[in-house]
Formats: sequence, structure tokens, C-alpha cells
Amino acid sequence: VAKSGVGQAAAHQRAMLAAAGVAFSRPDVVVLGLPFALWCVLVLRRPRPARIAVTLDAGSGAEPGTVHGTVGVRAGADWVQLAIDQGGVRRGVADAADGDAVVRTTARLRHSGPVELIAATARAVAFDGAWVSTTVPRRTLDWNAAPTPIRLGALPVASRLRGLHGIHRGSRPGQGGDFRDIHPFAPGDELRRVDWRATARLARRPGDLLVRRTDTLSDASVVIMIDTADDLGAVVATWGFPDPDRSGVTSLDLARQAALSIATAAIAAGDRVALHELSAGGRTIAPGAGVRHLARLRRAIAATGVSGTTTRYRRTPPVPHGATVHVLSPFIDRGATTLALALRASGHRVVAVDVLPVLDDARLNREQRLALRTVSAEHDDALIELRHAGADAIAWRLDGDGADAALRSAGRMRR
Repeated sequence: VAKSGVGQAAAHQRAMLAAAGVAFSRPDVVVLGLPFALWCVLVLRRPRPARIAVTLDAGSGAEPGTVHGTVGVRAGADWVQLAIDQGGVRRGVADAADGDAVVRTTARLRHSGPVELIAATARAVAFDGAWVSTTVPRRTLDWNAAPTPIRLGALPVASRLRGLHGIHRGSRPGQGGDFRDIHPFAPGDELRRVDWRATARLARRPGDLLVRRTDTLSDASVVIMIDTADDLGAVVATWGFPDPDRSGVTSLDLARQAALSIATAAIAAGDRVALHELSAGGRTIAPGAGVRHLARLRRAIAATGVSGTTTRYRRTPPVPHGATVHVLSPFIDRGATTLALALRASGHRVVAVDVLPVLDDARLNREQRLALRTVSAEHDDALIELRHAGADAIAWRLDGDGADAALRSAGRMRR
């Protein structure tokens, strides 16, 4: 009653009724109006608490995919009513005391990437529920869930490397690599490199020296491109209607896992890694190496979500010369395929990573099954076209075993 204007007007009328009873010496009228007069005084003396402050915090749990959150409220009232949402769904309403950490939540995430972890709506309550404040705006806490990487072996590298330090066999003579050839001594060669047996056997004139040369060891440049135009779930019936609870593993789940796995394996080998999101205004991380750069890549990959726009990127992302480009896409439309073909035509080593999950066509009618067959045929044609252009096309699955074997095979075939 104290919140509404109609209720306040009624309380004022009852107070006037009590005053009239006193004026006309009518005790019965006073008895009827006195409680409402006291209520009117209570309304005029209602508390005016400070601004309600809602704080949200979260941290990773001990189990993989578990996140613990806390909700704190400062309102200066008797207690606070909280409405808690998790994943965009109302999970419950709670009455909590005024304090720093009044509600604790636990969420088990089914997908990686950005997600609305906690949302809270609060209002203050006083006088045993007789007074209720207005509801504060909805506060949200977003969480970027990092995928679990798969341990990979050797990654495919370009045929000609330009780096100066690493574990890959380079194309220039140097130190640290495999045997290259026997070459006449030239200015700049070290005397400890002289092969005395070869000199005694092959020297044509007295004083000629022959040195044993080896290949240099180089690092490689790895570029990871993630197609964020679509996020397709394993359950085809959920396409076009985002439902993370029933969609199963999605293409972006696999893309994030593949990107972090490739980046981890490349940086462990001493290579430089760059990241690009294939969308208008997408995130770009310059090439780098080391543990700190891997942490930067992990944060960027965890924050990668569907672009939400139909506008494609306007220009090809910058790629260093002699780099190996991994294009991560479901290859449903021609955007990623055209980009991969253009990079292959420029001379880069291209690895097309197919992140389309194993599809579940249950609950589809006849027309939808026919449309799915058409989409699947276009997807297969895109991969065949990439293979004919000289790119390596592999399929990424959640366990990563097949992808690891395919990457090893691609590296051995190119060598």
C-alpha cells in the first residue's frame, strides 16, 4: 500500500477521518481512522536508503567446467530480495541479509566461450516487509570459458622457413641441424668445422680444406583464423534457434578447442603464433611467442563468440611470408573457402580445419532432411576443392585423436 499512489491517498483520507472524529467528539469514527492515521505517519517516515550496490564476482572451480560465483549487496535496509539468473534463465528468488557475499552460485558450463554467468536483480525491504524499494537495473557478469586443449604432436610447417631460432629444419646452411653437404672452406667458416677425413680423401690441391656443413634450425610462423560467422550445433533441429542446453557440441566449441590446441603445440615448439577472427571488426593478435603470449591467446580464444552479423570481413588478414595458415571453419558458406584458396594461391601452407560436428538429424521432416543433404554436399565440395588446390583438409572432433594423426600425416607427406 505504501508504494502505490492510490494506497497513499486512501491512508490520507483515513487520517482526515480520524481528525474529523476528534473534532466532532465521535469515538467510533476515531477508532476507524486512527490505524490509518498511524500508517500515514509511518509512510511519511519511511526510510530512504542509500543507492543499492550489487557486486558480482566469479572464479573457476576445482572441477573442469565449474565456475563459482558470489553476489554481494549493500543497501542499508533490513534485508534484500534477490532474483538470480544463470545462463539467461531465472533460477530462483532469495531473501538475503545485507552484506558483501550474500548469495553463492555454482554453474557447470556445457560450452566454452563467452556466456552470461550470473545476472542479479535486487530490491531493499524494511519494516518487516511494509516498505519495499524500487528494483535496481539488472546487473550481469559475463564469463569467458577457456576450452580444454588437446595435446598435439608435430604440426605441419611451410617448405621454406625464414626464422633464426627453433626446432625445424631450415633451408639455409647453419648450425644445429642435419647434415647438409661437404663444401670447400670459405671466409667465415670455422676451423672446427673442417672435415679432415674428407679433406684427405677429396682435396685436389695442397692446402685445400673441406668443411662439413649442416642445416640451420628455424622457427615457423603459425597463423590461426577462426570463422565466427556461424555457430552450428550437433543437433540440426536447433539451427537458427540458439539453445545451448540441447544443441550439443557446436562448431565454435570445436574451433576454440582446435585454436588453443594448435597455439599450445606451436608455442611449445618455439614458433610464433598469430590469431585472427574472420568477421568485420574481429579480434586480431600480432605474432608472438612465449608463455605470456600463450596466455594472451588463451584469453582471446575464450572470448571468441559468434559475430552476430552477416557482414563479412573486407580484406584478407596480414600473413607473414612463409607462414602456415590454419583456417578453422565449418565450411558451410563460401567465405572461408575463398579465403583459404586465396592464401594457397599466394604460396602459403594452408591447413583447412573442418570444425563441423557430427550431425544429429533426428526430429527433421522430409524437407529439412533434403536441405541438410544439400548443405552437406556443399560442405564436402568445399573440402574437395581445397584438397585439389594443395591445401591440407582435416576434420576436428572433440577428442582430437583423429586431428592429431591427420596433422602428423600432413607434416610427413610434405617433408
